[in-house]
Amino acid sequence: MKIVRQIVFVLVCAASAIANAEDATFNPIELTIPQLHQMIIKDQVSCEKVIQRFIHRIQRFDQSTKLNSVIYINPKALNKAKKLDEQFKQHRKMKSLHCVPAVVKDNIDTADMPTEAGSIAMRGALPKDDALIVQRLREQDAVIVAKTNMGEWAFSPYNTISSSHGETRNAYDLSKVPAGSSGGTASAIAANFAIIGIGSDTGNSIRGPASHLALVGLRASLDVVSLDGVVPLLSNRDVVGPLMRSVEDTALTFSVLVNDKKYTRPLDKNALKGKRIGVLRELYETETADFEVLDIMQKALQDLKTLGAELVDPFQISNFEQLSKATGFCSRFRFDLAAYLNDYGKTKPIQSLDEVVKRQLYLSRNQSAIDWAMEMQQLPREQTPPCVGIKEDPRRQQLLSAVLRSMDQHKLDAIVYPSWSNPPRDIGDDSSPHGNNSPVIAPHTGQPAITVPMGFTNAGLPLGLQILARPNQEWLLLNLAYAYEAYSKHRNPPKQFALINLSSKP
Repeated sequence: MKIVRQIVFVLVCAASAIANAEDATFNPIELTIPQLHQMIIKDQVSCEKVIQRFIHRIQRFDQSTKLNSVIYINPKALNKAKKLDEQFKQHRKMKSLHCVPAVVKDNIDTADMPTEAGSIAMRGALPKDDALIVQRLREQDAVIVAKTNMGEWAFSPYNTISSSHGETRNAYDLSKVPAGSSGGTASAIAANFAIIGIGSDTGNSIRGPASHLALVGLRASLDVVSLDGVVPLLSNRDVVGPLMRSVEDTALTFSVLVNDKKYTRPLDKNALKGKRIGVLRELYETETADFEVLDIMQKALQDLKTLGAELVDPFQISNFEQLSKATGFCSRFRFDLAAYLNDYGKTKPIQSLDEVVKRQLYLSRNQSAIDWAMEMQQLPREQTPPCVGIKEDPRRQQLLSAVLRSMDQHKLDAIVYPSWSNPPRDIGDDSSPHGNNSPVIAPHTGQPAITVPMGFTNAGLPLGLQILARPNQEWLLLNLAYAYEAYSKHRNPPKQFALINLSSKP
């Protein structure tokens, strides 16, 4: 009996040694898609081990630190990973997102996890199928490991507080906000809980959180990425897209979301050479802008020049202030939500926004947003003026035309400005200057814009550079951001979440 116990002990120690040896070769911190695939090809790590490690990171760090970025862990993720291991062992082939762990914002349908849109009224609601973009991720063998927290109904660009799961914090400083409403996705990716992050952006909610979490956030041109299976805020301005740690991973993921392989081509580190870039100072140099942000923005401009860009500084858009104020968001949320709920059929969790209001199933802090959503009784097309898409809205067309005319006049390739003119605010601070620049142009004009890390404040808070291009020029944007990223190298993980050994204290 003693010999048997000794044999068992030796076998357990051997298994532990093998596991630790594998762990030593697998560092999940800041891991990219190409790096992960190389490790799998070289048999340095199994898909099961990869997914297990990322799930363990969520379990170990998310709630213990009160980051609160993840609301559901996918119970089927490990089984998916095991199947991918079996397939790879048999065929030695992999699809473009083979075994890449992904987290998805709570307003994007997943058939194996609830989709609640940050609302307690939708608590536990299980869609009948995946959103189209989730289907595409799965078809390329990405593994959806978790759903992420979001602001209730995506109302707030400034913080991420759901009535179903509470408040998400900033992974770089837990006393700060991650912006909204995709703050759960942003903090999860910044904390290295996954490689792919998916969020949505109506006015700010990809680019704003990306800036606050030292990430790359791409808002594509309107109607480029499918909104099938996405809980809307304003369907005439909503865009779904990636929140990632690198531009290359952003391009690879975007190629899957839009089903277009051209985004898998090599990116160009020299893409800024000879490009004419407009500096839109009238947007970000305000009376309340933070001086440290302005200084870091100035350093970013110098970097662009070093990389060969020709700056038009300052760049001005004709009649910009008047036109940008004339294209405010119009109220259509209750009608867009009704259209989404109708797809549920008999199983829909609520009947309408009217039911949410009647039962008071929302955060009191969102009362003004609820009032705004409920005040319009007419269908979007029957409102005055009609609340419609950019092609049919003369106000939005006027702003787009003004931007493009001014760009053409100066022969610009793109426009730059900081995503925020102020650093992330404290948790609970709803009154300090925020300096949110993201909603002013792209959501109205339908132009694509990308945020890329541009440095940190002295207090260690991330800041983001935003680049805006003409409609349908996502490839140009990705290349410009890639060139700047490769030179500046501003992405660094938050220290509190950079631990490799899961047994270590956070």
